[in-house]
Amino acid sequence: MNLPIDRRRFLAGALVGASTLALAACGAPPLSVPEQAARGAARRGATMRIARPAASAAETLDPASSLSAYEYLGALYNRLVRLSPAGETVPDLATDWSSNASATIWDFRLRDGVRFHDGRLLTSRDVRYTFDHILDPDTASPQAGPLSLVSAIDAVDATRVRFRLGTPNAEFPSLLTAYQCYIVPEDSAPEIGRTGVGTGPFVLESFTPAGSGVVRANDDYFDGRANLDRIEFFSIQDASARVNALLSRQVDLLSQTNLDNPTARVVSAAAGTTIARVADAQWYTIPMLATSDEFADPLMRQAMKLAYDPEAILATALQGTGTGGWDNPVPSGVVGRLEYEREHDPEKARAILRRIGREDPVFTIHTSAYEPNLTAIATAYADQVAQAGITLNIANASADSYYTEIWMNRPLMVSYWFTGRPMDQLLNQIFRSGSSYNESAWSNPRFDRLLDEARADTNEASRRQKYEDAQRLVIDDGAAMTPVFGDRLVGLSDEVVGYDEHGFEFDYLGLGLKA
Repeated sequence: MNLPIDRRRFLAGALVGASTLALAACGAPPLSVPEQAARGAARRGATMRIARPAASAAETLDPASSLSAYEYLGALYNRLVRLSPAGETVPDLATDWSSNASATIWDFRLRDGVRFHDGRLLTSRDVRYTFDHILDPDTASPQAGPLSLVSAIDAVDATRVRFRLGTPNAEFPSLLTAYQCYIVPEDSAPEIGRTGVGTGPFVLESFTPAGSGVVRANDDYFDGRANLDRIEFFSIQDASARVNALLSRQVDLLSQTNLDNPTARVVSAAAGTTIARVADAQWYTIPMLATSDEFADPLMRQAMKLAYDPEAILATALQGTGTGGWDNPVPSGVVGRLEYEREHDPEKARAILRRIGREDPVFTIHTSAYEPNLTAIATAYADQVAQAGITLNIANASADSYYTEIWMNRPLMVSYWFTGRPMDQLLNQIFRSGSSYNESAWSNPRFDRLLDEARADTNEASRRQKYEDAQRLVIDDGAAMTPVFGDRLVGLSDEVVGYDEHGFEFDYLGLGLKA
């Protein structure tokens, strides 16, 4: 832990432990959610302290990397385009964009006069360099796969960059909203991981991998100066220690810490702290490994879905803080989401099991304390499917090894993602045959064809229909269930104003402390 905690203040605070949480779960008042204050309500000259989980010593400020220090990125950098809460692509460093008739050539025009923190003027050459860096195999960027359709990038003039695609993609701009796509200066790859030179609202003062760091406001930011003067980041590995640091007022905000409902109630009830609720920010899944003996049969997978009610899991596991998923991975409120609720029928599930000779099956569902709600969801799901005669034994794995030894290696498990992905990227990355993120190993040729056809379709209405048809296949035939989307419960000081978040990224301009 890299945050110096005064021992007396720490011990005097409302410490979080198992007994505290157990008491908090019973008869607690509703969670309080702070109002989103206007930027003008924040005082100037303030320093905010943010606690984050400690990462590995290999973490970097290179946005393209799989080991990037995520909290710093939105403060230091901008993308060409970003994703709105409704799932629409909107301007950031690019003011506008257009394509040819076949959606194989895309032109983006940059804002005039934007400068990097070191004074260099942003040009199309920086954009070209950024994406060449992402696509470089030596970078090993997670976004290289989704962007592999890019065959060439041209710096047409100082403010216009052109992407040439090997295959048509009418949704191409949405792929540039990923956080790996922050723009860095030309020729900066050797040092960008340490310098963090971007165009963003804050400038790097210091950074220690897996440790502390400081950013200060960029007085020349093109979209106006941030409310805060400085942000101090502290790394605290243990989740309870992070919460206790907040309760003892050693930090103002917890980043990358989704509080479970009992802990959130403790924070909400304590003097000087409160909770922000980010609607449907956590996407929970229960993958059934389609290559396993247990779940290779689509009828077996259908029975596992029919046997449970997502609304019951929402009520018991998340105490209502979220939305029922009904096995559609696209969150409610996102443009293009298919509005379709599959059946919940335990007796029909039981009949299917009899028909395929799998009556009263017994499986193991794997879970972990890696994320605070995984075990609660596994337990609630096991209770639900018992109505159809399905017995699930719950196996808790170590948080340290869950995503290296269990994930994608066991027939049945609980997993989670963050929402905020563009629909095309979500469906292609996590459900397309052979994708490295396809956690259920599901393969459906018709689904893959629909995605290819949607990308090539420049008619918005018919393209949306293809994405809706693809969602229907995930619901009806897919091997990864989506029981719920959970609200992310974020702990913060009641001095914090202007807190807003989308896709796990803060609004760094609006964030501040009370005047």
